[in-house]
Amino acid sequence: MKRLFVLVLAASFVFASCGGKKEETKKEEGDAYNDYESAEPAESAAPTEETSTDLIAQGQALVNASDCKTCHGIDNKIVGPGYKEVATKYEFTKANVAMLADKVLVGGAGTWGEIPMTAHPDIPKADAEKMVMYVLSLDGEQPKD
Repeated sequence: MKRLFVLVLAASFVFASCGGKKEETKKEEGDAYNDYESAEPAESAAPTEETSTDLIAQGQALVNASDCKTCHGIDNKIVGPGYKEVATKYEFTKANVAMLADKVLVGGAGTWGEIPMTAHPDIPKADAEKMVMYVLSLDGEQPKD
């Protein structure tokens, strides 16, 4: 009975702390991961495409401004896994960026334990992809496709 109480209490904490803070973010069109993939050298002096480095830096800023650190540390598990653990588990591919961005948006449970991750439907998909790109870069891996 105590275990059930502790689990319910932990789940309540997660739901109360994750997703509670809403940040206004600029909604961008397109797929952030595709933006760097299709980047070609610009013929003019002003670059028109963002590089993967730019997108990762934007993702870091978005993560830092979000409520993510309530449940995730960089090197350590808080409620959910540490970012570097996620980066180690998943290869830095377009498919994994899209899949993990969807998990950020709709939430989920089971991959890292019984406590569910709260959905973050207010985050634009392009921003979620940038955030995931930042997390997947933390093990030093570069995008593969």
